[in-house]
Amino acid sequence: MKIFSALFAGMVLSSVAATVLAADNPLSVHVLNIQNGQPSPGVDVELERHTDTGWELLATATTDDAGRVSALYPAGEAFLPGTYRVTFETGEWFEANDTATFFPNVPVPFVVEEADQHYHIPLLLSPYGYSTYRGN
Repeated sequence: MKIFSALFAGMVLSSVAATVLAADNPLSVHVLNIQNGQPSPGVDVELERHTDTGWELLATATTDDAGRVSALYPAGEAFLPGTYRVTFETGEWFEANDTATFFPNVPVPFVVEEADQHYHIPLLLSPYGYSTYRGN
């Protein structure tokens, strides 16, 4: 019983920690494989901001076991209105999972108008199609 209680407490604390981390960060992403309904761990993700001189790389991360990056925006930097792009390196992920795909990567540009809000970019992924939307 003590082991179960310790495991349960650990799960709750890690969930709370992830929620707190996400609350402090204005941007998160989530990748779900709609072919099997499972999360997609190990997808490399890049965040860029569009500037007068082109795209500026702000951060890179890799999705966790739940297919999430809960804090993609660089810590300590002001979240500014503007045009951003999240690029999911899906080709590398499919290759690592021995699956052919039509999409080597999925760039998702989006506009931040209100920098005091949280932006969540989910990617629903299959080898020959994808969908995304503004989540919460």
